[in-house]
Amino acid sequence: MRCSKCGAENPDRAKFCVECASPFARRCPSCDAENPPNAKFCLECAKPLASAGRKSSRSPANSRIQASAGTRDASLEGERKTVTVLFTDIKGSMELIESLDPEEARAIVDPALKLMMEAAQRYGGYIAQSTGDGIFALFGAPIAHEDHPQRALYAAVRMQEDLKRYSDRIRTEGRVPIQARVGVNTGEVVVRSITTGEGRTEYVPVGHSTGLAARMQALAPTGSIAATEQVRKLCEGYFVFKSLGPTKVKGVSEPVNVYEVTGLGPLRTRLQRAAARGFSKFVGHEREIEALRHAAEQARAGRGQIVAVVAEPGVGKSRLFDEFKAKNQLDWVLLETLSVSHGRCPRIFQ
Repeated sequence: MRCSKCGAENPDRAKFCVECASPFARRCPSCDAENPPNAKFCLECAKPLASAGRKSSRSPANSRIQASAGTRDASLEGERKTVTVLFTDIKGSMELIESLDPEEARAIVDPALKLMMEAAQRYGGYIAQSTGDGIFALFGAPIAHEDHPQRALYAAVRMQEDLKRYSDRIRTEGRVPIQARVGVNTGEVVVRSITTGEGRTEYVPVGHSTGLAARMQALAPTGSIAATEQVRKLCEGYFVFKSLGPTKVKGVSEPVNVYEVTGLGPLRTRLQRAAARGFSKFVGHEREIEALRHAAEQARAGRGQIVAVVAEPGVGKSRLFDEFKAKNQLDWVLLETLSVSHGRCPRIFQ
C-alpha cells in the first residue's frame, strides 16, 4: 500500500504511513467511498467499516461471534437507542414460487426486494437483513435522525406504491402479481456491531421493539402498512391512521392497539403540528420582528429585500416567521415552500 503523501510503501494492515505518519483513509467495502481513519460507519452508505480493508485471520469454518466467555468484546456491549424498526415481506411468497423454477422465482422476487431496499435507503434506513422474501430495516441507527418514525412511514408508503406499479406491470406480462405487508414500530433497543469469523460485520438491534415490529408486519392487511400506538403518537398529522382495534400479540401480555397507515396527512413540519395543538405565548424577539418589518417596508417601496434567519436548532426561527406572517400579511401575496431532511423532495409530495 503506497502513501499518497510521501509515496512510501506500507504493509496492507497499516493505519498510518511508516515514513510520514499520515493516516490512511478507510475505504468502505460496500460503496468504496473514502472515510476518515477513525470512522466506524461509511459517510456515504452508513455500512459498518469494522472490517474494511482487512482480511480475517480466522478459519473460514469458524463463523461464530468473535467473543468468548472469558473476554469482553466492546462491539457486543452495545448502545441503547430509540429507533424505528420496519419489517416487510411478500405475502404468500411460498405459494407464489411453489410451481416455479428457481430462476423464474428469482426473476419475480429480486426486483421486488430491490424496490423495498431502495425505498428504505431513500429515507436513510439501514438494511439490517434481507429475509429472502422481505427486508428488515432500521431508522435512527446507526445514523441518528430525529424524524426517524416519519422516515420509516415515508419509506413504507413508497414501498407499497412502487410494488403496486411493479405488480401491475408483471400482471400485464402474464405473471402472477405480488403484494406485500409492512410493519413498523418505534421503541428502545440495544444496538451493537457483531463481527463474524469471516470478517463480516453485522449491525444488530436487540429488544422487544424489534419483535413487535415483526408482529405488526404479520398483522398488516395484505398490501398495507400496520403500525403501533407509539408510531401513531409520533406521526399523527403527518400520516392518516385507521384503527384496527386492540389485538392480542404473541409475547405481549396486554392487547396491542394496531393502526393501518392509509396515506399522507395534512402536516409537513413540526411547526404545523405544534400549531394544531396550540402555541405557547410568543415572548421577546422584538428586535428581530422589527428587522423583518423594516425589510417588508423597503420591499413595498420598491427596494427588493432578502432576509435570512440563522440560529441553533430549536430556538424558534420558524415560529418567528410565523408570528411575523400572522401580524403583517396585509395585502401581500404569500408564497411558502419547505425542505426535507432526507434529500430532494420525495415523489409522494409531488
